[in-house]
Amino acid sequence: MKKIKLLISDVDGVWTDGTFYKGTDGMEFKRFTVLDGVGIAMARAADLKIALISGRYSPATEHRAKELKIEDVYNGSLNKLPAYEALKEKYNLDDSEIAYIGDDLIDIPVMEKVGVPIAVANAAPEVKAITKYTTKISGGYG
Repeated sequence: MKKIKLLISDVDGVWTDGTFYKGTDGMEFKRFTVLDGVGIAMARAADLKIALISGRYSPATEHRAKELKIEDVYNGSLNKLPAYEALKEKYNLDDSEIAYIGDDLIDIPVMEKVGVPIAVANAAPEVKAITKYTTKISGGYG
């Protein structure tokens, strides 16, 4: 197995618990944990590139990515394969050099391609069935 050079993550259900709050004015809020920010810092220290591919568009996702200085953000990509292929090409990587962490059925097509597919503890059973690793902690809790 080649060294992992790129970590791609879903957002809703991985960085959050999948819940979002909507005010009467339509403003959307999500809860993120600082523990994921620490994880991103540790990944960068290990020389990993970081990217996000979220199936649901959200300004909160863009804001959190900006805070963490994540430049590769695909926000509102229900079909995640085109974003995945663009990242692979941008960084000139093989599938085996990429890890992906997800939780839901729309993550499966990308997870079937990457070298290291990872599921959060509360991921859909179909997602867990194809992963090499499953976290001990549920999405949104670090």
